[in-house]
Parts: sequence; C-alpha cells; structure tokens
Amino acid sequence: MDFKTILFYMLSAVMIFAAFRVITARNPVHAALFLVLAFFQASGLWLLLQAEFLAVALIVVYVGAVMVLFLFVVMMLDINIESVRRGFWNHLPLGATIGGLMVFEMFAVLSGRYFGLDAMPQQTNPVGYSNTKELGRLLFTDFAYPFELASVILLVAIIAAVVLTHRKRKDSKVMRVVDQLAVRREDRIRMVNMPSEKETAE
Repeated sequence: MDFKTILFYMLSAVMIFAAFRVITARNPVHAALFLVLAFFQASGLWLLLQAEFLAVALIVVYVGAVMVLFLFVVMMLDINIESVRRGFWNHLPLGATIGGLMVFEMFAVLSGRYFGLDAMPQQTNPVGYSNTKELGRLLFTDFAYPFELASVILLVAIIAAVVLTHRKRKDSKVMRVVDQLAVRREDRIRMVNMPSEKETAE
C-alpha cells in the first residue's frame, strides 16, 4: 500500500467522522468547526484525483463562506452572543486540534515529496486539455438532470430557511391592520381649551 492510498483512507475516515459530528454536535460552534474540517478533507480528496479547480473552489467558496453560515445559524437560533464569547476558551482545544490536523494534511500534500512532478502519473490527456472545461461540459450534458435536481434542493432549502426565520415569535411587535382601521377620532384626539396669557413687560 503506497502513501497515496494511505492518505486517501485517512482523508476519507476523517471526513466521514467530521460529517457525522456536524449533524450530532449540540453546540453550533463545534458543528461549524467540524464542517470546516469536512470541507478540507473533501478538498484533499479532489487533489488526489488531480481536480485542482474543484479543490480550490471548495476551499474558497465553502470554507470561505462557512462563517456566514455560522452567523446565519446564530441569528436563526437566537443564541446569546455574550454566552458564546464567554465560552471561547472552552472551544479552543477543539479548534486547535482541527487546525493542527488541517495544517498537517496541507504540509503532507504540498511538501512535494510524494506529490511532485516525478510522483505524478504519466500525462495521458492531449495538449491544452482543461479539467475545468471538461467539468463544465459534463455538468451540462451527461449530468444535466442531477445538476438541476441539486438546484431544486438548494431552492427548497432557501425557502425553508426563510420560513423558519419568519416564524411567529412572542416578542415580535407587529401592527394589526384591523386595529388601525377601527381607530376613532375621539380615542386619539383630545381638545384642550387653554386661555391665552399676555406677557407682562418687566
């Protein structure tokens, strides 16, 4: 078993564990950290498959936007920010462990000892071949229906998120149109008769 196979199994095992912890962690901070870890493992798997564009896009788009996802979860669940800040040092060991694991994997992939030009397989693609162009061609030809299905699922997720954020809350203040139309002049206006006073010269 060569080093690439060992690295593949290691990335896959860590990714499965991180994905499982994303849906089982009770703390949203821990879930977001495990989500970042899962994205990094998936990016490493794409690098092993020589799909550099997908690996970079996964890091830039998803890992770069995971904090926005975390903020959305915090706003939707109405979490007390002060209590989260007070527990910063409680989350530090988990964050340091995940960060150290990602640094180790990046060093193993980018060191060049096992992933240099000599370790790469022989080039079988023609000159000028672009995996990004080939990916776009496959998405809109052979995998057009799964691509559209993923778009529909994302649309349903967006609608569900909007519905959840606009749920009825007890502390929300709204104006009832019926009460506004039922207002009478006598209930809102009071006429006060005050005699005028003349200013006396000093």
